[in-house]
Amino acid sequence: MINYLIRLACCAAAVYFMPQFLNEIKVDGTTTALIVALVMSFLNTFVKPILKLLSLPITILTLGLFSLVINVVIVYLCDYLVDGFKVGGFIQPLIFGFVLSIVNSLVGTFQD
Repeated sequence: MINYLIRLACCAAAVYFMPQFLNEIKVDGTTTALIVALVMSFLNTFVKPILKLLSLPITILTLGLFSLVINVVIVYLCDYLVDGFKVGGFIQPLIFGFVLSIVNSLVGTFQD
């Protein structure tokens, strides 16, 4: 449980600081960043596998590139669910999801 909380805090910190580098992403404050981290965790755990399963044929046809679209869809779902978190465009949410994945991987590496 403590490992999850540490990962969540690091993810929230990344969410909080990313709008300084990505101009189409807006986060109102630290509470919103923590809520975004929680919602992204939930969406990545429960919704993303369903989307991957449903889009398996197109993912195979595009040689895996459609999984990038799924990442952007997850970020837009989080935008829809969380007030105070706004996302625009396609490239910015793609970078946002990519950076969150890297942060989670790095934190996971140090926790083992």
